[in-house]
Amino acid sequence: MTHSPQAGPFIHTTPHLVWRCLPSTLRRGGLARVTGWLAPKPSSDGRIEPAYSGGVAIAGEFSRASGVGESARLMATAARRMGLAVWTIDLPPPVDPRPEVAYVPTDPPPDGVPLVLHVNAPMLPLALLRLPGRLVRNRPIVGYWAWEIPEVPPDWRPALACVDQVWVPSRFTAAALGPLLQGRVRVVPPPLGRVPPVASNKKRAAFGLPAEAVVVLVSFNLASSFARKNPFAAIAAFRTAFADRHDRILVLKVSHPEHAPADFVRLMQAAQAPNIHVLSKMLSPADSHALTACADIVLSLHRGEGFGLVLAEAMLFGKPVIATGWSGNTDFMDRSNAALVDYRLIPARDDRCVYRGLWAEPDVAEAASLLRTLADDPAQRAALGERARTSVLARLDGHELADAVAGLS
Repeated sequence: MTHSPQAGPFIHTTPHLVWRCLPSTLRRGGLARVTGWLAPKPSSDGRIEPAYSGGVAIAGEFSRASGVGESARLMATAARRMGLAVWTIDLPPPVDPRPEVAYVPTDPPPDGVPLVLHVNAPMLPLALLRLPGRLVRNRPIVGYWAWEIPEVPPDWRPALACVDQVWVPSRFTAAALGPLLQGRVRVVPPPLGRVPPVASNKKRAAFGLPAEAVVVLVSFNLASSFARKNPFAAIAAFRTAFADRHDRILVLKVSHPEHAPADFVRLMQAAQAPNIHVLSKMLSPADSHALTACADIVLSLHRGEGFGLVLAEAMLFGKPVIATGWSGNTDFMDRSNAALVDYRLIPARDDRCVYRGLWAEPDVAEAASLLRTLADDPAQRAALGERARTSVLARLDGHELADAVAGLS
């Protein structure tokens, strides 16, 4: 859906229209450079004297149903369960800041408390500018950043001077950022073992799904890169495996279709099959987890992930996961606890011009074969799902978060 500019003086509408007519790469780069220059800069060594021991302030999209918002909520909840004092700061997006998730604000953090911003690099300087000065001064500033391919784009560089440290969810992201932030990158994966997902009591009928079919779930956010999430490959693998079989159902859970309406139209056209369901209604986190709990198999033929939160959550529900065997998800997925799909690296082709360099092209035929094998063997699904659950509980136990907070004190 497009929106016409509000009526008003020519002087107010013209700059906005000119800005919107610029190529997206110029807009992103220009915004990153200007806000990076204007944003406050932290202390030189990431330490404030006297340092505050035993607590952390966390800023992010707490009121949004997004992966970035969920990352902030997970960190805050896990830190509290570890006995740390926690202050939270909601950072809704500048455009369309309507709340989607309940959020209860806390008091402002005292001076010296480290501030961790769950805001990716291009938007971090703007986030610092939007915050009151008292929340930015006299404390270590940490960016929590995820990136999905080996090459970091230029519009990330202005933010480097705005942080003392960067925490990342995976070794994959650390390898991409390490050359730009010598000695200032720390791997701190989401502490899902401390805060496992909790589902509502909704069952298949609430989502319009048959009770007896094998349900394959693909879940992604259209506010992220459509090409990177690669749903067409998931559809192709499912159709190759099952054609129109009524006892095999593919569910495409699509968040925020309004962010990319043209991509959503293309997806709906590709999903024209009697056994493919597209679910685009906004769900609460608990209902989204309930949908995962209803699935038999979770599928992701992504071209790159900074971590793979949806996949880790599915594994904690004991679901067998079929996923591209490359990028951040391989920190917690291997061939003992998941069905990893082979791939080849190809030049990234992204309509939104966000990604450059190489990303993965998963093997659709192999994914189709894995789908058939797991769909036809409930015992194998159950065994793989149980190995997934126990391994992710152990690997994502949150000790990295505790160590990282202690390192800032």
